[in-house]
Amino acid sequence: MSNKPHDGVPPEQREGTLTRAIIVGSAFAAVAALLSLVGCSPKSDDAKQADSQTVSNVTLTDAQRQHIRLYTVAASRFHKTIETTGVVDFDNDHATSVLAPFSGPVSRLLVAPGDHVGKGAPLAVVDSPDFAAAISAFHKARSTAETTRRLAVMDRDLFQHNGVSRREADQAATDAANAEADRVAALQALVSLNVDPQAIKDIEGGRSVSRIEGIIRAPIAGTVVEKLITPGQLLQAGTTPCFTVADLSRVWVMAQIFDTDLASVSVGDRAEILTGVNANGTAGSVTNISALVNPDTRSVVARVVVDNPRDLLKKQMYVRVRIESREESVGLLVPVSAVLRDDENLPFVYVTQRDGSFARQHVTLGSRIAEQFDISSGLHPGDRIVVDGALFIQFMQTQ
Repeated sequence: MSNKPHDGVPPEQREGTLTRAIIVGSAFAAVAALLSLVGCSPKSDDAKQADSQTVSNVTLTDAQRQHIRLYTVAASRFHKTIETTGVVDFDNDHATSVLAPFSGPVSRLLVAPGDHVGKGAPLAVVDSPDFAAAISAFHKARSTAETTRRLAVMDRDLFQHNGVSRREADQAATDAANAEADRVAALQALVSLNVDPQAIKDIEGGRSVSRIEGIIRAPIAGTVVEKLITPGQLLQAGTTPCFTVADLSRVWVMAQIFDTDLASVSVGDRAEILTGVNANGTAGSVTNISALVNPDTRSVVARVVVDNPRDLLKKQMYVRVRIESREESVGLLVPVSAVLRDDENLPFVYVTQRDGSFARQHVTLGSRIAEQFDISSGLHPGDRIVVDGALFIQFMQTQ
């Protein structure tokens, strides 16, 4: 070869160019080798499935089979159990918000939240001007009624002696009747203000009474669960909420029922309320199923009435609800011990094959009935599955 420079290119530059060419060539050769490996004919889908079937099956020796127990799947009759969540609420048929029956500032509070009160028990004292106005209205109505009654008697006597016309006598009688109605209405206004009955008798008799204090009273017997007013607060008659009184011996649990379980729940079904407070659970029954779907949860509310003698269930408490359907269902029940989970947390069981091996079979779980699962799909009557020793087979499979 000639040692002359090529087109004036120095030897050092020619050596660098040659080195880069060798590196690039080697890289292309490596890529080509990988492509040739990838290009090898892949296994068919059937071959892959066969390999998977071979891997998933487990064969046990006679000695190993002595430590497992099989179960033959068969159709069974059962009562479906729905497990869901719920929120505790007051029994609204035995709970009420106490509104101020009169206006005025609060003088004293007589109860605190948690106190048990009887029907008519005093809850708070209000310095109300409504009493003076009501007493004054009653006195005026009583005086008017007495006057118009005397005039009606006089006009009736005069009419009998041709002193007045029938029209004038009838008008006087009408005025007397209207005045008496106003007197009765004024008396009822005093009663509605919860004025003491003895004080009302004194007022009717025209006797003087001492200054009357307004007392807010409990409309029902129960527990004071909310106090909404403070001393000095100005109340408006008929609009200001003061207390909430509820009978907590029985509460409602509003259970969330989704569309897949809605057909299995009906009024009258037995229910069990489970909390962290009471491990044994509390019995109840479904008394109402809402006609509306909650737009946020896409569920329907089922009302469960529960006895609460020890006040363990509190309003807004989250609980677990287990509802047992009265309607009998037919399905495939398998013991809970037969169901395992794979790496993707999908449930499966081991099913005996014709050759005596055991293969995984993924299943769809329905509701749980005691220590059994209702299998919605994946098994057929007559299948023999492993109920004791399934974990051992799973261990053998991973070796």
